[in-house]
Amino acid sequence: MTARKPVVLDVDTGLDDACALLLAGRHPELDLKAVTCVGGNVGIDDVVRNTLTVLDAAGRPDVPVARGAAVPLIQPVRTARHVHGADGLGDLDWPRSTRPPDPRHAIELLRDVLRDAAADGAPVTLIPLAPLTNIALLLRTYPEAAAGLKEIVFMGGSAGSGNATASAEFNIWTDPEAAAIVLKSAEDLGVPVTMYGLDVFYDVVVTLEQARGLSGSPSAELARKLIEKRSERYQSDGGSIGDGGAVCAVIDPSGLTTQRYPVRVELSGGWSRGRTIVDTRDAVDQASDPQGPAPVIHVATAVDAKRYAELWLATVR
Repeated sequence: MTARKPVVLDVDTGLDDACALLLAGRHPELDLKAVTCVGGNVGIDDVVRNTLTVLDAAGRPDVPVARGAAVPLIQPVRTARHVHGADGLGDLDWPRSTRPPDPRHAIELLRDVLRDAAADGAPVTLIPLAPLTNIALLLRTYPEAAAGLKEIVFMGGSAGSGNATASAEFNIWTDPEAAAIVLKSAEDLGVPVTMYGLDVFYDVVVTLEQARGLSGSPSAELARKLIEKRSERYQSDGGSIGDGGAVCAVIDPSGLTTQRYPVRVELSGGWSRGRTIVDTRDAVDQASDPQGPAPVIHVATAVDAKRYAELWLATVR
C-alpha cells in the first residue's frame, strides 16, 4: 500500500477553502496533520469556527485546528464577505461545531508538526489557501522547521490579471509583504514552491447537475450547498471548487501543468500593489535585470479541469 502524503492546510475558510477542506479531510491518499487559520475572507474568529465546522462535516474531528494571525503584517485587514457571505460559509445555516480549537498559536502548531515530520523522515506538503501571514511568521520565527517541509503549494497570485484589483489576486493583495517573505525564505531554505494562481483557479468547475447528485452524508450535503452557493454568486450553471484545485494538484500532480519562472511581489505600486510579477523573459534578459534575481518557483499555467472536478466529486461523495 502506498504511504499517504502528509499535508497541512493554512486557510481563511470561506466557500472555496471549505471545498478544499472537504477534499483534504476525506481523500484516502492524504494524511491531514493539521489546519491553521488566518484572517482573510472573513475575520479570524469566523475562520476558526468555519474550519472546525467543515472538518466535522468531513468526519474529521481528530484534526487539530489552530488560530493564527488576525491581521496582515502591515496593512489593515480587508475581508471578502461580499463573496463568501456574512459568516464566510455563504450563510448556509449549517450546524456549527462545538469543539474548541487547539490551544497553540498556528505557528506553534506548524512548528511542532514540521519538527515531528523532520524527525520521522516524512516531510509535509504545506498548502496555504489564504493570505500568507502565518507562513511568513513561521519561516522567519522558526526557520529550522523548514527541515520538515517537502514543498509549499499555495493558492494565490496570477501571471495575468487579478481579482481583488485589476492587478492583484486577493490572497497576495491582502498581505503582499508576507507573500514576498515566503517566496524569499523558501528559496533561501531550499523549499520548492508551486503557485496555483488565478490562471487555473476558476477552471475546475462542478456543474449544478453534478452537485445535485451529492447527498447521503454530511460531507456530500455540504459540498452540494457550497457549489450551489458559488453558482448563485456568479450566476452560472456550476461553481468552481477554487482552492480545492490546489489540493487536487497535491493528490494528482500530473493534472497540473507548471513552468518555472522568477516571481516578484509588487509592494509599492498604487494600482499594482500585491501583483505577482511572473518573469517570462528569456534567460539573457532575466540575468541582466538591474534588480537582481527573483525567487524561481513553479507557476501553474494549465489544469486538467475535468479530471480534477471528477476527483473532487468522487472524494466528497
